[in-house]
Amino acid sequence: MPTHLTHWGAVEVETDGKALTSLRPWSGDPDPRDIIRNLESAQHHPARVLRPAVRRGWLESGASSRASRGDEPFVEVSWDHAIDVVSKELNRVYSEHGPSAIYGGSYGWASAGRFHHAQSQIHRFLNKLGGYVAGLGDYSYGASGVLLPHIIASAGEIMGGATSWDVVSEETELFVAFGGLSEKNSGIAPGGIGRHVARSAIEQAVARGCRFVDISPIADDTYAEAKAEWIAPRPGSDAALMLSLAFVLDSEGLADQDFLARYCVGMDRFLPYLKGDTDGVPKDPTWAERLTSIPASRISRLAREMASSRTMINLSWSMQRQQHGEQPIWLGVVLAAMLGQIGLPGGGFQHGYGSAADIGLPLRVASPPSLPQGPERVAAAIPVARISDMLLSPGTEIDFDGRKIVMPKIELIYWAGGNPFHHHQHLARLRNAFKKPATVIVHEQFWTSTARHADIVLPATMSFERDDFGAGRNDPTFFPMHALTEPAGEARDDYVIFAAIAEQLGVGEAFTGGRDAMGWLRHLYDGWQAKLNDDGVTVVDFDTFWASESIQIPVINQDQILFSEFRRTPDAHPLRTASGKIEIFSQTIASFGYDDCPGHPTWIEPDEWLGNTTTFPLQLIANQPKTRLHSQLDIGKTSQASKVGGREPLRMHPHDAAVRGLKDGDIVRVWNRRGSCLAGLVLSTALRQGVVQLSSGAWYDPDPDDPSFCRHGNPNVLTADKPSSSLSQATTATHTLVEVEKWHGPTPGLAVNRPPSFVSV
Repeated sequence: MPTHLTHWGAVEVETDGKALTSLRPWSGDPDPRDIIRNLESAQHHPARVLRPAVRRGWLESGASSRASRGDEPFVEVSWDHAIDVVSKELNRVYSEHGPSAIYGGSYGWASAGRFHHAQSQIHRFLNKLGGYVAGLGDYSYGASGVLLPHIIASAGEIMGGATSWDVVSEETELFVAFGGLSEKNSGIAPGGIGRHVARSAIEQAVARGCRFVDISPIADDTYAEAKAEWIAPRPGSDAALMLSLAFVLDSEGLADQDFLARYCVGMDRFLPYLKGDTDGVPKDPTWAERLTSIPASRISRLAREMASSRTMINLSWSMQRQQHGEQPIWLGVVLAAMLGQIGLPGGGFQHGYGSAADIGLPLRVASPPSLPQGPERVAAAIPVARISDMLLSPGTEIDFDGRKIVMPKIELIYWAGGNPFHHHQHLARLRNAFKKPATVIVHEQFWTSTARHADIVLPATMSFERDDFGAGRNDPTFFPMHALTEPAGEARDDYVIFAAIAEQLGVGEAFTGGRDAMGWLRHLYDGWQAKLNDDGVTVVDFDTFWASESIQIPVINQDQILFSEFRRTPDAHPLRTASGKIEIFSQTIASFGYDDCPGHPTWIEPDEWLGNTTTFPLQLIANQPKTRLHSQLDIGKTSQASKVGGREPLRMHPHDAAVRGLKDGDIVRVWNRRGSCLAGLVLSTALRQGVVQLSSGAWYDPDPDDPSFCRHGNPNVLTADKPSSSLSQATTATHTLVEVEKWHGPTPGLAVNRPPSFVSV
């Protein structure tokens, strides 16, 4: 059976040329995931975008109708008409306003293929036209992505160079997982994943005697095979817990002073705060118990266990998707430094075991080829999570990583490969923000909320409807990805769409280089093969690769250990920080003068957490879903099977449900000051009392009369659109306070599982 690569695993498929008729996991994957079943059920779903469509008001009146965006029916048009109107509108905006008026952020995971990666396609296209406004950072680890380069290394260096799972399984004695060690998140990887290896490594570690400690409000967000001890602090109090662990290490003489002296700077600036000399508050376990609700005795014992074991500290991505999310990440690095095990086999820290499937895979000799985006012509850039602020308040100034950014005035949004109505917060506010530009153009496979809030929607192919090749980030398995079926409806590849518009705008040759998609695949592969050959690495030629099931890209060192070279010879292999060492205190960050992110890690109380429930009594955790990747293929079979009464499931502890008179299977209203949504109740003792969990990714389905009310269960109608800090301006999507009550009225119907209304003009 032909193979195909997806973000959640490789698959083997059978088709009749029009649709997938059979799908099973790739035989080479030791731990496949059921989420692949979303693929076969989605291609010909009623919500598929089949033909180019233009919002009626925009077609008739242009930008003057922007207030009706998201509320009007669409008019299906021919491809020739669609290419013509898009080309004319791009020409108008570039001519009248310039590239600083076009937002081409295109944030999202897009498809697993390397060539047809939508972000690469749209950025190359807009670069050829003169430039665009770009997004800085990401939603996944936006806070740590800005912080980590200042204190130790870039997030990419840390995750790509992660101590390999083979080493963890053989050497780690205590694995402390702050934020869990998620089975569902480690099933997926940007660009795809061939073999899932984490489960077997965890099993081997446990069999050898390694202990796992899960520090999270959700017990089952860690592999069952880890047999982990569950410690459930109040959500948002992780920094307080970690400070108290550091206090014990210091006060009991358990910190590795030699390591701190040789490899770190700033401990002398941090200790007065830790001890309470600067503010009169010692950060001891008794102090932390009041904030976290974890007994002081257990905190002290955990610190001693960490000091007496080869300890791996794991920091999940979820920990920094909250207000002041930089602080627990910084403190995780500080704890690892105090233990003195950074650079040792099985010790130190990692940011993301369990957050993506590729973390813990050893580095390859080279990444597979991808479409060059050309000379970058970024007219302006904003932190990616500040899109609503940009659209609503052009001209305002914000802080970001030590500099000031002025928000540009956007006339046109061009989006391909992503769904901001999934990633972003406070969706009623985003919906209002999306009404500000003159034009919104979207390439989409499905009628997502982003497509429904656009003016021009161009139907794009799914990955198995086009030729491509793919290998996930750090994954050594490189797959040819043959087109397996014809496109649904009139869908076209993003490349074909951009090539047609580029041709009409006079930059066709510059965009295509005179090649079709297959020409590009061969050209990119041949150049990659030649470079590897020059480096002494042999790979097969393109024709052999294209006829194969997959090939393997050699890895550099199977027994990879993060920062081992730095530990061996810190002078010869300094870090890329200002000091060349691990920065427990950062003079650079201190110089920025941010009250919400000072020069060393600090406890800063969140605005919304269980330590202050004066308004809403329950802490909502809006984590990643088990049954899809973000919002991708929410209409797929696996995702739909998880719904309760057609709504996204909300998990709640039975005690909290009993207090509210709720029972399993009830349709409930989840609400706070920003909005409300319906969900289907699922009772579970795997949650800490006072915590409810509603995963992100249910397609936003606003009530026509109230955009703050989602009938389907998207938690981002509830989350606050506020930054983690002035340093990163990153998302705080994971935590918010809510109340839950039974829904007593008629259950409203859903619009997300069908296309919007179409009219003729």
